[in-house]
Amino acid sequence: MQIVEFRSAPAAPHRARRRVADPRALAVAGAASISLTAVFIRLADVSPATSVFFRCALALPPLAVLAWMEYRRGTRPSRGDTARFVVAGALLGVDFALWSQAIMLVGAGISTVLVNVQVVVVPLLSFVFLGTRIPVRFVAVVPVLFAGIALTAGIADTGSTGPDLLWGTALALLSGVAYAGYIFVVGGRGSADTAGTQVLFSTAAAGVVGSALGSTWGGVDLTPGWAAFGWLAALAVSAQVVGWMLLGRSLPRLAPEVGATLLLLQPVLAIAAAMILLGERPTALQLVGCATVVATAWLVASRPHRSR
Repeated sequence: MQIVEFRSAPAAPHRARRRVADPRALAVAGAASISLTAVFIRLADVSPATSVFFRCALALPPLAVLAWMEYRRGTRPSRGDTARFVVAGALLGVDFALWSQAIMLVGAGISTVLVNVQVVVVPLLSFVFLGTRIPVRFVAVVPVLFAGIALTAGIADTGSTGPDLLWGTALALLSGVAYAGYIFVVGGRGSADTAGTQVLFSTAAAGVVGSALGSTWGGVDLTPGWAAFGWLAALAVSAQVVGWMLLGRSLPRLAPEVGATLLLLQPVLAIAAAMILLGERPTALQLVGCATVVATAWLVASRPHRSR
């Protein structure tokens, strides 16, 4: 008679809980990466269509690798999410094209500030389409935020207006509205685990739409020169890959008004980047604006965020 010995299965090893980075910290790091955008575009000195084409095309290979790694882990977006990524990318392409031209007309500082109209547009879109309540504290600090970013960009030091300034201002504001549309479509919905796939599809759509729209001010120059190509490559890596990946992992985990406000750190960091790379020196009013933006951004972002 054969005796069969039954052994209990060994206990499954305890898996260490995966540490999730604070989405606010990721958003700040993403804002730091994309804060170099205006400086690199200024240094490249190419047409809007050329800058949009190269910043997106050069970013696609590394983004494709990141998206494939997500696919292998089983984090695959649905068809609805994929369509949403493409729509968001189209809005981002409009932002890229209009903002690139605005930089050439009014400069990196003022154009960077004006794009941040998104801090008002994003909560309004969330309120209209999602019914999200806008906190009273956020509404109260909006005027302070805009005063701070205005001082940071040196608007108070500008004593004259002209056709270029007016046209560039209009383009930058429209760019900010498109930027707000991107944040609204991406933020607060979906999964941060598919950030690579989201940025890949959005970048591809942005490259097509942005290059087409940017051709209004000149076609794509496929041979911009080695110096310009180097700045565009730096733009693609720092902003389009690193920056948007960090934002892709943080925005879906933040309340819309918190994500939009943290991105206001971008113009402040752009001033620092301009000091280092372009030799610019901010005025006393700009330093006051930097402190104002940092303080008010921290005030709004310090409220508990909703993880969705």
